[in-house]
Amino acid sequence: MKPNPEGSIAPERPVFLRRDRLQDASLLATRLAVGGFLIYGVADNVVSPARMAEFSAFLAANGFAPAPFWAPLSVYAQFLCGLALIAGLAIRFAGFVMIVNFIVAIVMVDAAGGIRNAFPALALVLFGFQLTAFGAGTWSATSYLSRRRRSSSPG
Repeated sequence: MKPNPEGSIAPERPVFLRRDRLQDASLLATRLAVGGFLIYGVADNVVSPARMAEFSAFLAANGFAPAPFWAPLSVYAQFLCGLALIAGLAIRFAGFVMIVNFIVAIVMVDAAGGIRNAFPALALVLFGFQLTAFGAGTWSATSYLSRRRRSSSPG
């Protein structure tokens, strides 16, 4: 046995139970789940003009003008954020887009229904803050590309 980072003597943990690996795995799992959720939530609007028109009418009924502009903007923002989360690419920007999109959703629609109604959008706002603050983590396209850039640079 050897001292661990905290200074106490403890048996070495298997590599998959090390704190840094658990943090990476947790962030990856959350990114995949939330990214999949975002894509699933808007996929019907992406592939069906009738569903997009229905969403546009919903936005118009909730005070968004011009709704035909805002509906595709919100749908494609969520879809692209979902793709970014799954890939782990442009995460800080995607997190910021999530913050803006879901704060608007809370203020314009969800708040009227109380905290239970607003909580899913609030959770996405908070996750957006986490992504904006901390990035994608080690297991992401951004991290991979950064490592490749460093290893290929002369010096």
